[in-house]
Amino acid sequence: MQPEIKSRLLNRLNRVEGQVRGIGRMVEEERYCIDILTQLQAVRAALARVETELLRGHIDHCVTAAFASGDANEQRQKAQELVALLERSVR
Repeated sequence: MQPEIKSRLLNRLNRVEGQVRGIGRMVEEERYCIDILTQLQAVRAALARVETELLRGHIDHCVTAAFASGDANEQRQKAQELVALLERSVR
């Protein structure tokens, strides 16, 4: 993983962690349900952005390297990994 991408992902994840702690406080304080649900949606959206960026980096680096290598087994493995990931996401 490129250092720049790693740093961006860690920053985003640290923000998400703070958001989750904030949601915990909201529950403890018995805040209005819609406000808590709104924050939960924000956390899911933030995690989706992390997921997208990580997937983009994987394709740009790992998958591209596998196809550039000319190794058919490695290419097949990377393609199968992506298919398995997509299958898990639709469940």
